[in-house]
Amino acid sequence: MKRTESFAVAERYSTPILINVSYATVVDRNQMVMVVQMMTSKGESTDKMNVWLMTRRVDDPEDEFNRQLSMLPEDGRTLEARNAIFHELIGHDGHGYCRTYGRIVPRRAVYKDGVGPSQSTPQPSTIDQITQKVKIIPEVNSTKLNKAIMAQLVKLHRDTDLGKMLPVYDGRGALYTAGLMPFTLKKFTIILADRDESIGMAKEREFKVTIKFVAHASMHQLRELLSGKQVDTPLEALKIIDIVLRELAAQRYVSVGRFFYSPNINRPQPLGNGLQSWRGFYQSIKPTQMGLSLNIDMSATAFIEPLPVIEFVAQILGKDVYSRPLSDADRVKVKKALRGIKVEVTHRGNIFPVDEEKNMKSVVEYFQEVYGFTIQHPHLPCLQVGNPRKVNYLPMEACKIVDGQRYTKRLNDKQITSLLKFSCQRPQEQEMDILKTMHQNGYNQDPYAKEFGISIDDKLTSVEARVLPAPWLKYNDNGKEKEFLPKVGGTVNYWACINFSRSVQESAVRGFCHQLAQMCQGSGMPVIPIYSARPDQVKKALKYVCSAAANNRGGKELELLITILADNNGSLYGDLKRICETELGLISQCCLTKHVLKISRQYLANLSLKINFKMGGRNNVLLDALSWRIPLVSDIPTIIFGADVTHPESGEDCSPSIAAVVASQDWPEVTKYAGLVCTQPHRQELIQDLYKTWQDPQGGTRAFTILSKGNWTKTVENNILQACASLESSYQPPVTFIVVQKRHHTRLFASNHNDKSSIDKSGNILPGTVVDTKICHPAELDFYLCSHAGIQGTSRPAHYHVLWDENNISADEIQSLTNNLCYTYARCTRSVSLVPPAYYAHLAAYRARFYLEPHVHENASMRATRTVNGPCIRPLPALKEKVKNVMFYC
Repeated sequence: MKRTESFAVAERYSTPILINVSYATVVDRNQMVMVVQMMTSKGESTDKMNVWLMTRRVDDPEDEFNRQLSMLPEDGRTLEARNAIFHELIGHDGHGYCRTYGRIVPRRAVYKDGVGPSQSTPQPSTIDQITQKVKIIPEVNSTKLNKAIMAQLVKLHRDTDLGKMLPVYDGRGALYTAGLMPFTLKKFTIILADRDESIGMAKEREFKVTIKFVAHASMHQLRELLSGKQVDTPLEALKIIDIVLRELAAQRYVSVGRFFYSPNINRPQPLGNGLQSWRGFYQSIKPTQMGLSLNIDMSATAFIEPLPVIEFVAQILGKDVYSRPLSDADRVKVKKALRGIKVEVTHRGNIFPVDEEKNMKSVVEYFQEVYGFTIQHPHLPCLQVGNPRKVNYLPMEACKIVDGQRYTKRLNDKQITSLLKFSCQRPQEQEMDILKTMHQNGYNQDPYAKEFGISIDDKLTSVEARVLPAPWLKYNDNGKEKEFLPKVGGTVNYWACINFSRSVQESAVRGFCHQLAQMCQGSGMPVIPIYSARPDQVKKALKYVCSAAANNRGGKELELLITILADNNGSLYGDLKRICETELGLISQCCLTKHVLKISRQYLANLSLKINFKMGGRNNVLLDALSWRIPLVSDIPTIIFGADVTHPESGEDCSPSIAAVVASQDWPEVTKYAGLVCTQPHRQELIQDLYKTWQDPQGGTRAFTILSKGNWTKTVENNILQACASLESSYQPPVTFIVVQKRHHTRLFASNHNDKSSIDKSGNILPGTVVDTKICHPAELDFYLCSHAGIQGTSRPAHYHVLWDENNISADEIQSLTNNLCYTYARCTRSVSLVPPAYYAHLAAYRARFYLEPHVHENASMRATRTVNGPCIRPLPALKEKVKNVMFYC
């Protein structure tokens, strides 16, 4: 386990600020004791220390050494003090780089220290981990049933044939044990009472289970990684430990991927239409500088409420169904809502006997004769359960929805709002829930963890963090509204407005446009003509307005279109963007009815920022850019790329993925990004074709590529490097690749939630907080940056990982550049949580999906055609020239 201490002596803070991180460290118990004893023998205190803090960059280490030494009293300039200053300045911590920029603060973290067979130092494990292959006949596709079969096998044979071992099973074909079993191959016969969910009847089924020894699972490579060596991540070893720690939770809770949910973690809240929200938690293992860490985070998702079916139907339809028959439209809606949902019968008995004479009977007669169950609502349709070969019909009032079924379909807007409200927690509340969950899970009483020699400490990890200073920004110098108005305004000579909303009168539209023009006056926007159109005639209306504009302006084309849309406008928004950007070459800005009817100055200001950028303007510039002082950027012509891939929703098996790349165009300001998009095979992460379109930049150019999380290692070899070679075979600019991940589960909390100097107004950690020790990768350069101020809930820091670096960047430089760029996002005047190039690439990829919408069939299986050689990917329609060179996606 690493211990990081800081001894820089520039400025002292009397109140150290601490951060909590939602992790737990997994190390070897014996090794943990050895580390503590060794530290004690050296006279090092294991308690939290006050440290001397440094708040400025170190350009000349020798001068900085002398400066810090001169600040000490004469009797304090001992050899120990000199060594402390020297070691802090060289700052090596396993990454080989020095971090001295920003306010250094020691912080407590929400990680849990623990012990296990894999440890942070290369010491052989005392427990062998063995992989066994499992084969079950007849073959079972259900992971849940497979685990039930194995649980029955362990229950019957653990003390005999299994040699008292307690194995863990992945539910498919692998079984793991903490040591060799008494056999290398053995067959078992298991009788399991398998419930037939179609009729609610338990049937006994026989399964033949074969267990065969495969191999020893080596932990050597994992120990090498945790010691800081550059080795490939040992996925198999991590997988085994992860399965061990998940086994007990999978038995207690409803498992959804890496998440576990239960109505007992927190009281379920209704979402409407027969749904309710359950609280749960995320759990995973990851290698860090501390050793192995257990990451815990809270979560919430929608489940189907275990109601009587007839009551569920009443909620779906929003009306009384007890006394009135269902219409055809109601039947279709109910059938769609109930499809795939498991139900159980509530009438007496659960066996459906067959009439010996095979006489046809009505459901009402059958239930009355066999069960004495009188159907009260014969006007309601029956439920069809079972398989097509043996169909059973059950009355709604005799059925109840089985508990614990996650809802996998799309939620409506009201349900989404309710779910977000339920899951949104202030930092202190979320930290307490994480601690409560870890206590409830009882990892140290977990029999599977004990079997494999793993234990988890119940304390949260402390990490050292720094708060980077916010950059100075330059906005418009003129007038009182410089916090809103752009620095360099785009020009609009002629614009128009189309009102597609029936709820907004022309007078309201005119007033809205007048106020918007006043807000954008610095961009030279005149008063405009206003048109009204029906939503189902969007293409006709757009073409008419463009034609009318050209006739009124002597052939000059319309430059900007403002559109008023209904709050719930269905596909209108996507259709409008597709037509404007791929057919007409027209920049558009959509506004919702609610904002037009209730105008706010803040909304108009944000709208003006978006319009300005779309028209080629610039809203703000880093002050250092104007004086050529941006680290890594100002000294050499630099292009900053952003890349992302968006995938279709779950259930769409053939829809293509969409890749997007944006690139900065205005060195050294690096605020304008042109974007390109393309389709590629379903759920493929690797971007294939966008490199072909780049043009030869200025010689000596350097490139930074910021990528959203995915399969990006191949991107280094297959994309940007190909682009360089395609321009000139000898052209090889130094390239740095950085992956940014936002959808992870690391949370940072202030140690003292009552210390106002360590938190923002929302109770979150301060913007600019960066963590690059302990919880980061043991051998590679990565860091967590919370660049934004929290608004509500718990802030999620972005995780940046440098995959490839030919520019020899330091941690200070890349962290400072990343933090500064987060203040240049075009859509708002606040810093954002994700570095803008990656943000823009995501927006561009999301926008391009609208270009496919008119060709998408309702049935996902019909959304693409296949050729002999594989799927045929339909290319996106080309962007018009007037659109592709501006930030149309903002």
